[in-house]
Amino acid sequence: MSNDAVIVDVVRTPSGRGKPGGALAGVHPVDLLAGVLSELVSRNDLDPALVDDVIGGCVTQIGEQSNNVTRTALLSAGFPDSIPAVTIDRQCGSSQQAATFAAQGVIAGAYDVVIACGVESMSRVPLGSSLAGQRPYGKLLHERYPEGLVSQGVSAELINVRWDISRDELDEFAARSQQRAVDAAARGDFFNELMAVSTPNGEVIADDTIRPGTTAEGLGALPSAFYSETLARRFPDIDWQITAGNSSPLTDGASAALIMSAKRADQLGLRPRARFHSFAVTGSDPQLMLTGVIPVTHRILDRAGFTIDDIDLYEVNEAFACVPLIWEREMAADPDKLNPRGGAIALGHALGSSGTRLLATLVNELEATSGRFGLQTMCEGGGMANATIIERL
Repeated sequence: MSNDAVIVDVVRTPSGRGKPGGALAGVHPVDLLAGVLSELVSRNDLDPALVDDVIGGCVTQIGEQSNNVTRTALLSAGFPDSIPAVTIDRQCGSSQQAATFAAQGVIAGAYDVVIACGVESMSRVPLGSSLAGQRPYGKLLHERYPEGLVSQGVSAELINVRWDISRDELDEFAARSQQRAVDAAARGDFFNELMAVSTPNGEVIADDTIRPGTTAEGLGALPSAFYSETLARRFPDIDWQITAGNSSPLTDGASAALIMSAKRADQLGLRPRARFHSFAVTGSDPQLMLTGVIPVTHRILDRAGFTIDDIDLYEVNEAFACVPLIWEREMAADPDKLNPRGGAIALGHALGSSGTRLLATLVNELEATSGRFGLQTMCEGGGMANATIIERL
């Protein structure tokens, strides 16, 4: 139908390790995002003046990522100054939510052409820096949760306890993610979604986060990332199994999706690659904030009239290995369809960019395997989750 919201293209930067010396650490986040916006319109020969809006995701909106980074980026990319932009924060799902808002705007008839995108430079704007010296919770929240909320790392540890997940399971899953990403990169699977990024140290053309040679045995030697004596006293049942190896790394990156109505794509002579089929978002227990992927998947499948077996591929963000593990278990999902090119443990989790990064990988894998339906879901800080189903065209 002409009011279908279709995906014409999705591009991303390589993932850079989000610390000093990382492959993209020398690039300002505005320039990272400007690069994918420029690439998106250039490789589709699209006049940027036709874009109705640019909706971007970014989590740590402070310093170099403040002041509506999406607007600054589109101006840096040379878009006409008449093109508006907005930056949103739904934590890790920010750019997935940006894509949802963009598609819903097309379906509603508010947009003809819109770009959804995201950026995070965790080397230059460290995770949590927007909270430094701040008290983000007021009296009323403390009254509701008198023991206080926990970090995502502790939440992951609580999930391990609740679902009885062993350290071996976590490390085996993480090693599998790395190996799948190594194999995918060797086959050239990321070629269609990756763009080169110029940095002060030269051009970056490959993901900096993939670690060839990773084994479960090697990961088993890594220490706990979140243990402290204070937390151990508060949570005596936790075995402290989350490490840097079975978690997603701090990451720099940007990504963007060109979304429009099917009618406008036809008028412009552009071939849609997929269409948005269904959307869902939900809240979940903020203490177990990473579990929202389960209820949101049930919600979107119900809305779509599908079962999990109707889905050809699943992209479940690997914030921590326990998240896709409990999702796979609870959904009785086929592990071979889950993150077949590796996930965030290997490909990185540049928070504000991850939603459209997953979308890029999902679209390309559906095309490569001739799959029809793909599901993408993302756990989010504070206890939320997004889910999206797309259909390959």
